Amino acid sequence: MATKEHARITVKGLGGRRVRPHDTADQRLWRSTPAEVARRLRPGLSQVAEQVIGEITLRIPEYARPSDTMYVKAVRLAVDEALRQFVDRIETPSRPLEADVFRTIGRGEANEGRNLDPLQTALRLGARVAWRRLTEQAEQLGLTPQQLYDLGEAIFVYLDQIADAAAEGFDEARARVAGEMERRRQRLLNLLLSRPPAAPEAVADLAKAAGWRLPRTVAGVALDEQCGGYRPPSLPPDVLAGLDRPNPCLLVPDPNGPGQAQALEAGLRGWKAAIGPAVPVDAAATSLRWAREALELGRRGVLSGSRNLIRCSDHMAALVVFKDEELIDALAEVRLAPLAHLRPSQQDRLAETLLAWLRHGRGAGEVATRLHVHPQTVRYRLRQLEELYGDQLSDPDVRFELEIVLRARQATTGFGTA
Repeated sequence: MATKEHARITVKGLGGRRVRPHDTADQRLWRSTPAEVARRLRPGLSQVAEQVIGEITLRIPEYARPSDTMYVKAVRLAVDEALRQFVDRIETPSRPLEADVFRTIGRGEANEGRNLDPLQTALRLGARVAWRRLTEQAEQLGLTPQQLYDLGEAIFVYLDQIADAAAEGFDEARARVAGEMERRRQRLLNLLLSRPPAAPEAVADLAKAAGWRLPRTVAGVALDEQCGGYRPPSLPPDVLAGLDRPNPCLLVPDPNGPGQAQALEAGLRGWKAAIGPAVPVDAAATSLRWAREALELGRRGVLSGSRNLIRCSDHMAALVVFKDEELIDALAEVRLAPLAHLRPSQQDRLAETLLAWLRHGRGAGEVATRLHVHPQTVRYRLRQLEELYGDQLSDPDVRFELEIVLRARQATTGFGTA
């Protein structure tokens, strides 16, 4: 009974295994069994192997592959090797585990796309068969109750060691696969952001190899490398990340899909970032370019966003206005010339009133409400503007250009106090 309880506490889940050293206490379990027992066990190992394999293939569907001769051979090799080494250890307690075959098993499980649960079940089944065979033959083998107990405990110590070796191989294979997939994703990101756009066939082939489902639209995300670097973004697995690029970025599939906005904001908490507009896949580079321009305007205080995430879709007009700032400056010099001779505070008040008038209608009451001043104050300022601009304010083209330059001025410097 004690040995069965020991089985429950020593054979760990292999994904969260603990390493058990091959120490003196473990060797004591092997040394308590006479070496002669090993010589008596060897002739029956083939029969035990058949029983173990039969139990495994009957109870574990993943291992039941009678038509796959290569796989059947691999299972048999693993069982034969486990039994051989176990008996060898009885004969020579200091003999270390020959772990390569069990690492190979772990790698095979990873390559098959499984976790290690089936292998753990197989180990337990094998231990049950071996323990049953030992108890049946205890008298024939000349084992005392204490020797039988120690040998039973040694079985589970041995399983721990096999489990550790298999898990090492599993982790190695998973890391290798993960590294290769990440390299493919990086190549895919480079391809998607190339200019001119890559051929759709090339993108589709690499996306398939990288395990990335081609979306209908994408959006580029520009990241400020000086912010949030203390922890990487926490992002959904379908987001392509280029955090090691000179200008860190992301590519988000179907950015307008359900929950995407919230997931992105939560994942980028602590970062300053800007997300470009949703575009077809072949325009990914364009979306990222807009995002980088928005991020730069955000650094200057021109644009802002919720939780440090600027959305280009909320600032398209501003992005267009600031596309060529030299041209805006030249236009401002012409259109704001009538205000140039005034004091800065007067310029601010009249510019703010003029923009509100252009944006919200020509009624003094509406403008006064927007500016939180008395309507009479607005009427006084509007008369000043009519005197300064004359008939220009009746020209739709002039009004349009005035609104452009006034919006740009408001974004960069503000207008002061009304």
